[in-house]
Amino acid sequence: MKKIIILVGIGGMIGSIARYLTSTYFTKAFPSAFPYGTFAVNIFGCLVIGIIYGLTERYNWFTSDWRLFLATGFCGGYTTFSSFAIENVQLLQQGNYFTFGLYSISSFTLGLIAVYIGFTLGKI
Repeated sequence: MKKIIILVGIGGMIGSIARYLTSTYFTKAFPSAFPYGTFAVNIFGCLVIGIIYGLTERYNWFTSDWRLFLATGFCGGYTTFSSFAIENVQLLQQGNYFTFGLYSISSFTLGLIAVYIGFTLGKI
């Protein structure tokens, strides 16, 4: 059990740092009311978790420890649906209904598509 907690914790730490760096980059590169940083992190995180789960189905060397480290740890630390939720609440509070709708629908739809693509790529 200690080994699993350490694997998930280290993966989460790396994912959190990667989230911060990715989000900061996109926010600075594309200044807008639309939260591009969180959006990019969520879509890329969905792609990565799809690839991880696809690889675990295809290859025997992809152990449950690796999956815990990468999917639960890294992706759990990297993706930011809690940030996504608060940003949506803020958009609603600011009366940015169009941006709220665009952000919510596109994040959900592209996230599902990215997981499917990643899952398929991982199995190839």
